[in-house]
Amino acid sequence: MNLLYSIAIRSYSGAIAIASLVGNKKAQLWWKGRKKQWENLKSFNKNDEWIWVHVSSLGEFEQGLPVIERLKQDFPKYKILLTFFSPSGYEPRKNFQLADKVAYMPSDTLANAKKLIKNFNIKAAFFVKYDFWFNYMKMLKKNNIPLYYISALLHKDHYFFKHYAFWFRKQLKNVTHYFVQNEDTAKLLNSININNVTITGDTRFDRVFEIAKQSQSFPEIEKFINGRQCIIAGSSWQSDEKFLIPFSKKMPDNYCLIIAPHDISDSHINQIKSQLDDYILYSQLGTENKKRETENRVLVVDTIGILKKIYKYARFAYIGGGFMSSIHNTQEALVFGCPVVIGPKYHKFVEAVDLVNANGMFSVNNQKEFDEIFEQLMNDNTFYNKASEICQNYVRLSIGATDKIAKHLESKL
Repeated sequence: MNLLYSIAIRSYSGAIAIASLVGNKKAQLWWKGRKKQWENLKSFNKNDEWIWVHVSSLGEFEQGLPVIERLKQDFPKYKILLTFFSPSGYEPRKNFQLADKVAYMPSDTLANAKKLIKNFNIKAAFFVKYDFWFNYMKMLKKNNIPLYYISALLHKDHYFFKHYAFWFRKQLKNVTHYFVQNEDTAKLLNSININNVTITGDTRFDRVFEIAKQSQSFPEIEKFINGRQCIIAGSSWQSDEKFLIPFSKKMPDNYCLIIAPHDISDSHINQIKSQLDDYILYSQLGTENKKRETENRVLVVDTIGILKKIYKYARFAYIGGGFMSSIHNTQEALVFGCPVVIGPKYHKFVEAVDLVNANGMFSVNNQKEFDEIFEQLMNDNTFYNKASEICQNYVRLSIGATDKIAKHLESKL
């Protein structure tokens, strides 16, 4: 099975190489980033001691960041090696200053795993959520290097728990300790005789809580809102915008809408603009326009990096992706006490399942349900206040995962 797994890894790398040759931009970044990877993956001082943190992409980086910050604070003698699997994580964070080395993770072969461990004097490794790479896990165990999983999250339909997955379940024994998001994950691991588990919750709540405390102001957005109630639609796709845009045209005058699409390419922004009559782009705020900014009903955010900071202006939020493969990050809105509306595909996220059940978050399937919950959140203050209170209490009880992990590590590092 080890051989088959290694063949599959090499085949996957080959498929990405082919995709890069035919013009897939993400594949090109993936392949180009790994072309000279070992020139970057060198530790020039053999006396340095390293902690290795691996994340898949940007979302997992946000989960790992509070732990990286705590490791730097509590264990300053160690250097930090940060690796990414995906270009969508590596590219925006390749100059991350808290890490002493940022790189792509080389493909999960035994040869690469041996070489990485040989190049760095690794004292501990931290993988985030559910990025399982079995050759690395095996070699860390063989070299007596503790491996911890942060914010681990598993579901009963995960392949680890299928009848045919004995070999995969066996690999999970190579992990020193699992810090898991919820009780269901702990029970699933316990059911296959893995008991080195601590329920900590999701470290990303610690991250978004810190962002909320900083409370950066955006005067141009405040001028656009101009005292109106604001709805923010974050990380929207076309499948979300087909509900948002018709609703925006019948909003009452004391409301405005901010749409921050996931895809801010010119083609997508132009597509949104073509459906709106009364809008302004974020890049146009503060410039001379045919209408005063405060008269526009919709603001389209055509830049990245500000969404998580502007949820503080929202009465409530709509988070996109739920009509695609899965919703995007809801925690960034929840931390401001915003009730959240989402599409139907949300079951991979603990907080979404919990809050839909508690009536702090609301899942919709069509335009009728979309309009009904929007109107109720706008017009029924008792309903709105209750939903907001549920979200605030949930966030308050979810903060502190990083402290729990740090306490466990005190005697280990």
